Amino acid sequence: MRSRSAIGSAVTAITRTITVAAGMFAPGHLGELTRIVPFELADAVLADNRAAERRLRMLPSRVGIYFVLAMCLFPGTGCPGVWAKLTAALDGLGLAVPSPRALRDLRRRPGSAPFRALFEMLAGPLGQQSTPGARFGRYRTVAFDGCKSVKVPDTARNRGWLGKLNASRGETGYPVIQLMTLVETGTRALIGAVFGTPADGELARARKLLGLLDETMLVLMDRGFDAGEFLRQVAATRAQFLVRLTATRRPPILRHLPDGSVLSLIGGVKVRVITASVTVTCHDGTRYGGTHRLATTLLDHRAWPADALIALYHERWEHEIAYLALRHTLLQGRVLRSGDPAGLEQEMRALLALYQALRIAVTDAVQTVPGTDPIGPATRSPSRPPRRWSPAPATSSAAPRTWPATSAARCWPACTGHAGPASAPARSNPR
Repeated sequence: MRSRSAIGSAVTAITRTITVAAGMFAPGHLGELTRIVPFELADAVLADNRAAERRLRMLPSRVGIYFVLAMCLFPGTGCPGVWAKLTAALDGLGLAVPSPRALRDLRRRPGSAPFRALFEMLAGPLGQQSTPGARFGRYRTVAFDGCKSVKVPDTARNRGWLGKLNASRGETGYPVIQLMTLVETGTRALIGAVFGTPADGELARARKLLGLLDETMLVLMDRGFDAGEFLRQVAATRAQFLVRLTATRRPPILRHLPDGSVLSLIGGVKVRVITASVTVTCHDGTRYGGTHRLATTLLDHRAWPADALIALYHERWEHEIAYLALRHTLLQGRVLRSGDPAGLEQEMRALLALYQALRIAVTDAVQTVPGTDPIGPATRSPSRPPRRWSPAPATSSAAPRTWPATSAARCWPACTGHAGPASAPARSNPR
């Protein structure tokens, strides 16, 4: 009787068909993320910003879009190495082997405007009505916060734009970019982002994002955002807010409420002030704590209990975790590549667009399993690719997202495939 090999029976041959663009456009892809940033979208942002080439080159501008995004995906790899990863699965197509100078020119050619349009296309809330953790009652929870830990090369041109922050022994080693974003806390998706020199301050940058707020949102903010004029501007957008107050602020008491909170007035806006005592117990039994005050425009203490709002405020930290994913997981804590402001602007916008594409991929995958939290333990941050990983072109079975051929930057709700803020139905009770 003929014996069967256990090893032979365990070996299975798997074949699949991959789809890439034709000819010299073939290197223009981002692996499975090409479903989210398809060829049509790349061409649209180039055309809308007059960045498409007038003559067909061996390295087309569309390829440049994906090359810059891949540079952000592989921050520890030089430009030739990034190109090798993009073309690793395309042997036999006779593709160009560009020099480092040619890759530099390929990166510079599109400029930053197409990447700004690309981010505006991808940006927006991702949570649906049924997404766990995306809403508090009928409101979508979002948060403002700033970040000053994105370091850039210490060149004369970068210092001339950004300067340097003061430090205990003089000044910091690297200039930094101040980033301000509006994040959906339930999915850690970016709704909007601005960046620039730290000299402008967080409130000045946050004001540029106020136009993204509407009456369906509840904004969570740290104590640096409790200035009266800023809160008045937030309230003028018809969004609700929950903000931590600084210890020195002494708003007037207009009325005591049965749950211990009080009605007050800040910046001409009627608010409800809630006092919360926080106690932390360490492993060795040491205990410490303090008292914090929260101010909110949710005035009805019956519909919006104080303990529910205190518990909700903890979700503001999802914004910090979004920055952790952007700065340390995706960027791997590295200094940006560009030695001049124009290159930094392009690199930052590409990094933000790539982060949002990853959040879309994570949220899309999670929503195939109803009831799964998009920021659960398995999806805490966009996964860092293995060092030897190369982005294989998207398989032909992947369903691409649909995007408009023109006017890319003017219609993000329809383009992302997710409902815009104003279309979300309401719930009657807080979760």
